[in-house]
Amino acid sequence: MQADSWSPPSVLLTVDLVILTLREGRLCVLLVERGEDPFRGTRALPGGFLSHEGEGILDAAHRELREETSLTADCVHLEPLALYGDPGRDPRGRVVSMAHLAIAPSLPDPVAGTDAADAAWVPADSVLSGEVELAFDHRRIATDGIEQARTKLEFTALATAFCGETFTIVELQQVYEAVWGVEIDTRNFYRKVKAANGFIVPAGSSRKATGGRPARLYRAGPQAALFPPLIRPASSTTAENTGTEG
Repeated sequence: MQADSWSPPSVLLTVDLVILTLREGRLCVLLVERGEDPFRGTRALPGGFLSHEGEGILDAAHRELREETSLTADCVHLEPLALYGDPGRDPRGRVVSMAHLAIAPSLPDPVAGTDAADAAWVPADSVLSGEVELAFDHRRIATDGIEQARTKLEFTALATAFCGETFTIVELQQVYEAVWGVEIDTRNFYRKVKAANGFIVPAGSSRKATGGRPARLYRAGPQAALFPPLIRPASSTTAENTGTEG
């Protein structure tokens, strides 16, 4: 093939967000109802195309996060998830998505963005099981995001991103139970958390408890990696959630 006969293919770039929070003790993911074609009326992850040619990918992710949740970079954990670019994943053409995982504690009820008809927090189990139909390949992206969060809870201090500035060990345990989808022995969990050097540190105050002694408060410690790690029980695996949607 002659070099001067080749031209680069037309590829569009989007950012998609797997936004996780705990609502009434359950792990939930933010979904929007698409207000336009394709997949009008179908639930999807929040996201969209770059707003202009000079917009950075991370800037676009923060913009979408701000538009969907009114959260800024200083009050949410945001990290890259993966790149999704299979041909045919979007009927509008060759579209590549740079997906991100976002986590924040106790997020409020969402307000739909400009191109969405509605927005709501949906239990993660309903997304993983396929009970809720998602547009494009968004179930695959959501599954990958939830699994990334579950795995990182084992080896990093990510669990504290689901908590407020200060929290009790019981509240931290509730994060693990909600994200992993299992019950955890309280004494065993306390021992493992205290053994992970620098995971959490005392906040120097306590919170009144109903019918018991005040609960000691903690805050996130200086260590990002957990040693020893907190290995999740085998029953919280997501082997059944490997399907994809088009």
